[in-house]
Amino acid sequence: MTLAASFQIEYLQYLGADGVAVREFPPHLRDPAALLPLFKRMLFMRSFDAKAVALQRTGKLGTYPSALGHEAAQVGIGAAMRRGDVLAPSYREIGTMFERGVRPRDVLLYWGGDERGNDYLRDSDAAIDFPICVPISTQCLHAAGSALSFKLRGLPQVAVATCGDGGTSKSDFYAALNSAGAYTLPLVLAVINNGWAISVPREAQTGAATLAQKGIAGGLHCLQVDGNDLVAVLEAMRIAMDRARGGEGGSVIEFMTYRLSDHTTADDARRYRDEAQVKDAWQREPVARLRTWLTAQGAWSEAEEAAWKAECERTIAAEVDAYLATPVQPVEAMFDHLYADPPPELLAQRAAAIALDAQAEARHG
Repeated sequence: MTLAASFQIEYLQYLGADGVAVREFPPHLRDPAALLPLFKRMLFMRSFDAKAVALQRTGKLGTYPSALGHEAAQVGIGAAMRRGDVLAPSYREIGTMFERGVRPRDVLLYWGGDERGNDYLRDSDAAIDFPICVPISTQCLHAAGSALSFKLRGLPQVAVATCGDGGTSKSDFYAALNSAGAYTLPLVLAVINNGWAISVPREAQTGAATLAQKGIAGGLHCLQVDGNDLVAVLEAMRIAMDRARGGEGGSVIEFMTYRLSDHTTADDARRYRDEAQVKDAWQREPVARLRTWLTAQGAWSEAEEAAWKAECERTIAAEVDAYLATPVQPVEAMFDHLYADPPPELLAQRAAAIALDAQAEARHG
């Protein structure tokens, strides 16, 4: 037999787990000043994440999906995007959403059960982004549709969808990447491989050696990246975004990271995950390695970090106060944006809900 085709998946890393460079940084990222603001936003993301979990534990927030350990991947993806690009996130990408201009209070509103949390500021980059998507990988199709729109209209914009490792096993993911390849769409499918799809380990999800290689079937640019290395995340996204803007089509990027927390606050990962594995993952986490590098460059210190964390706490406290002070919507709000012309059955349910709410109000004074 003769060889019909052959493929390979490259792995990109610049900063090792010990915070020491394993290869020379791209020219535009060699100055610590280029990375310092992003590192500070990674610290902000981690502080917010801890506060959100605490709010859930005290009954002030609904089920919440922690992003602990995803800081480099999420901040890097968001930082690589421009105004006019579109993000179709899954439910965990708070760092990417913050980069796009979504406010912490918006995220809290959403996980507090208020859909107004998806009503982003009109003057932010997120104004045209998709809302948080809880169904697995359906957002990949939304992003593919946006990418097709950009191409048909000749716009230099890119659609980015994020999903987890388990999400790459969904037909929605395959349909999105296939359309991106068939129509040469400006689409980036960012796969956050944190090792677990709730309680299902990566090795039980697919027989593929990498998740990045799934894009080969669609003819896309594919790359596996150390997702705990902010430099590698930024460079991988730069390459993919430049390709998309230049008419070279879509990409599948697999960001290798680890979910240091439970799947959500409704989960207990100790039931299915070995403690030694988690302990090992903490040795490779993104914040510590970038801190080590910045400190070695003389660009960061313990005193500066303490001051920044205090500032983060103040900002987050103000956002929490704004969230808690937001008036609750009337019960009929859940019906008001489903149909332009509501069917009679829905109108009857709306009237019944209003009546029940009025009765409850009367009973409780």
